[in-house]
Amino acid sequence: MKCSWQSGNRIKLLENGDHYYPAVFAAIEKAESRVFLETFIWFDDNVGRKLHAVLLRAAQRGVHIEVLLDGYGSPDLDDDFVGELTAAGVVFRYYDPRPPLLGMRTNVFRRMHRKIVVVDEQVAFVGGINYSAEHMSDYGPEAKQDYAVQVEGPVVQDILQFVVENLPGKAAVRRWWKRRHRPEENVKPGEAQALFVWRDNEEHRDDIERHYLKMLTNARREVIIANAYFFPGYRLLHAMRNAARRGVKVRLIVQGEPDMPIVTVGARLLYNYLVKGGVEIYEYRRRPLHGKVALMDDHWVTVGSSNLDPLSLSLNLEANLIIHDREFNQTLRDNLTAIIAEDCVRVDETMVPKRTWWNLGKSVVVFHFLRHFPALVGWLPAHTPKLAQVPPPVQPEMETQDRVEAGHTGVKP
Repeated sequence: MKCSWQSGNRIKLLENGDHYYPAVFAAIEKAESRVFLETFIWFDDNVGRKLHAVLLRAAQRGVHIEVLLDGYGSPDLDDDFVGELTAAGVVFRYYDPRPPLLGMRTNVFRRMHRKIVVVDEQVAFVGGINYSAEHMSDYGPEAKQDYAVQVEGPVVQDILQFVVENLPGKAAVRRWWKRRHRPEENVKPGEAQALFVWRDNEEHRDDIERHYLKMLTNARREVIIANAYFFPGYRLLHAMRNAARRGVKVRLIVQGEPDMPIVTVGARLLYNYLVKGGVEIYEYRRRPLHGKVALMDDHWVTVGSSNLDPLSLSLNLEANLIIHDREFNQTLRDNLTAIIAEDCVRVDETMVPKRTWWNLGKSVVVFHFLRHFPALVGWLPAHTPKLAQVPPPVQPEMETQDRVEAGHTGVKP
C-alpha cells in the first residue's frame, strides 16, 4: 500500500504515559467493533495490568481485538496473563519469538518496534511509548521522557489499512524487485494534515529516513530533533550540517542521562563533526530521553517509534506520523524549547572530544561504519521473522466466532 497526505484530521500531542495511557484506555473502553494494538514492550506491572484489564473488558463485550508484541521486547508475560485474554477471544501474536540460547535472547535484529493502536475506524495512536510503569512521571529518576499522538480523521483509515494488510495472510504480494519510494510530497500544504509512514525490510526500507532528509533540505529557519538513540547514517549527519551552514538554526536534543551508557558514548563520537558545522547539541539531563520527534520551521512535525540509529534506520519495523499543522508544530516547539531551557546542558567546545590522532582514528572508523552500515546489514543473520499466534486455553464461544466471521470486525481472525 501507499499512503497519501490526508487533510481534516484532529491531532493531539500526548506527553509520557501520564497523558498517553488514559487516552488509549478511554478509547478502548469506548470501542464498539475492533481494536488493533502493536507494541514493542508490554510489562506485567501496574500499567501493563491496566491495559490487560481494559482489553479483557472490551473482549468480553464482543469487541474483536488483535495484539502484536515483539518477541525480544516482551518475552516475559506468563501463560496466565496471556491466557486470560486469549480465552476471552483476543488474538495474541508475537513477532519473531525465539527461545533464549544459554540464557541470552537471540532475536536481537529486525525487531517489531512500532507502537500503534487503532480503535474501530475512529481514533489511532502512533508514537514511541511502550506499556510499562517507567513511562510514568512518578516512576522516579529513571522515568522516560517520551511522546505520542492521538489522531482522528481520514489518516486513521490509512493506519488501519496498514495494520490489516500486515496480518497473516493479508500481506500484499511481494515483488522480486525492490522499489525505492520517494517521500510523498504535500502538493497542497494546509492545516491538520497527516501522512502515515513506516519502515520495513521490503519496499519501505528507508522511507522514514528520507522524510528526515527531505525536511532538512527544505528547512529555512529552524529544525529541532529530539531523539533517544542518536547514531544515524552519514547522509543524515551531512544534511544536518549542511542545513546549519546555510543559516538554519539546527538544535539536537540527545540523552544526557542515558538508560544505556553506550548511547552517550556513540552520540559523543559525532559531536565534533556536528558542532564544528554549526549544529547546537543539548544533552537532556533530567531523566532518560526516549522520544523520537522532530519539527521544522512553523508547520512540519514527526512523532513516532523510529530512533535515528542503525537498528531503527536499517533493521527494525517502525512507524511515524508526519504532520503539517502550525498549531501542533507550536505545541511541540513550546515543549522542546522548555526542555532545552530547563533540563538540558548545551554541548560546548569543552565537551567536544579533543582533536588527537586517537580521536581522529575513532571518528574515521565511525563515519565509515555509518556510511556503509546499510550494506553491512546484508551480512547479518538472514532469517525471516515469523508471527506466532498464542493459542487460547479455552476456545471462544461459537457465537462470538460467528459474529466475527459475519463481518462484525471486517477482518477474519
